[in-house]
Amino acid sequence: MKGFSLLEVLIALAIMSGVILTVIVSFNYHLGIVVSDKEETAAVLLARAKIDDPGFTSLPTGKGTFAPARADITWEKTVASTELPGIKRMILTVRWNSDKRSLALVRYAAKF
Repeated sequence: MKGFSLLEVLIALAIMSGVILTVIVSFNYHLGIVVSDKEETAAVLLARAKIDDPGFTSLPTGKGTFAPARADITWEKTVASTELPGIKRMILTVRWNSDKRSLALVRYAAKF
């Protein structure tokens, strides 16, 4: 008798389904990492542009968004004093993903 038995076909299908399932799970995991990194990169670039803006140092403490380009990303500026006289610390906190993720950039400037 030539050919494969039903048991051999079922075992081959079970092995193939395991391999395919592993590949799909791995692909989804890595796709999630790519999306997360893309969002974080966009937030960092927007934060750097905001904190490097010449008018940012004179801006009082406040909140805002990066609308209209990225209204889903919000920012908040806080000003704190330092141990050094004449120096202030400005903290720009950027939040995204419904405030689940955030990062903070710090800039030091002379008090006016």
